[in-house]
Amino acid sequence: MESISVFLVDDHLVVRQGLRDFLELQDDIEVVGDSGMPVEAVGQIKQLLPDVVIMDLVMPEIDGVEATRRVKAVSPSTQVIVLTSFSDDEKVFPAIKAGAISYLLKDVSPLELARAVRSAKRGEAVLHPEVAAKLMQEFSTPRNNDPDAEALTEREMDVLRLIARGHSNREIADSLIISEKTVKTHVSNILSKLHLADRTQAAIYALRQRLVPMDDPLPGR
Repeated sequence: MESISVFLVDDHLVVRQGLRDFLELQDDIEVVGDSGMPVEAVGQIKQLLPDVVIMDLVMPEIDGVEATRRVKAVSPSTQVIVLTSFSDDEKVFPAIKAGAISYLLKDVSPLELARAVRSAKRGEAVLHPEVAAKLMQEFSTPRNNDPDAEALTEREMDVLRLIARGHSNREIADSLIISEKTVKTHVSNILSKLHLADRTQAAIYALRQRLVPMDDPLPGR
């Protein structure tokens, strides 16, 4: 089994060490580096190109939102999981818009964090329930400047609805009786046509446009 490479960014050494100690107990996860300085971390991530970055938000030099933006610029395939103590609107929305795929609070259990790492590697979002609720409330009203979903094919619409319901690529493939590779192609086309960064933003878009019922859960709820 190929290991999932993870880089840790948190200005508290005890937090980084605790995360490293737990994650390295997982057979399929390898911590390839860590840093308490975001600017330094971005440079290392550019060289290492890890699968997943676990990112704190409140740090010296630059905050985790700006660090996330820079990580996605130097390594677009790297998925960023925000792990923080803060769930206020001023932190949540900018982090998601910067490209974070998942947003977890530091009360998350170690096993839930490991699950989020594996989900991020597959391009799937995991959101703390508080964060999911905030996103549902914030994005519950359609916006006039949203891209037009009519640009999507019927099959892409099917895939988008299943993304919004929190299904993985494998689950979507099984549901639509297509290959997982074909699902990935559809997801890529959806993000490109709607000018979205990731699956989390796609799920939010689908809910905001009423493409799925508003009582359907965001991923992670």
